[in-house]
Amino acid sequence: METNEIKKLENLRQLTAKYCNTLTPSADKTGTHKAQIKMQNYYELGCTITEIIKLCIVALEQEAHQTSTTIKYSPINVPLILEMVLEMFPLDEFELITEINELLVE
Repeated sequence: METNEIKKLENLRQLTAKYCNTLTPSADKTGTHKAQIKMQNYYELGCTITEIIKLCIVALEQEAHQTSTTIKYSPINVPLILEMVLEMFPLDEFELITEINELLVE
């Protein structure tokens, strides 16, 4: 390779190392990658999950007025199910896990 091409490749490697770090190759050599979401603690993770569920509920309620052409009988009430899941979600336990984890890490 020419010197100019080698410099371009090295520059590309540096840019890739600097900016392409969302996915990391898995250790099991299967060709898959992992994406990590950084959270402060388990409680923040629990809050994030509950907000995603709330978003799904709102999105489904916006489409509730539309009638399904594929389902002739009464459809499953997905917003009701998601509301029940949200009520059952152990957010307090996630907060407890966070407290325990912080005690053990210190």
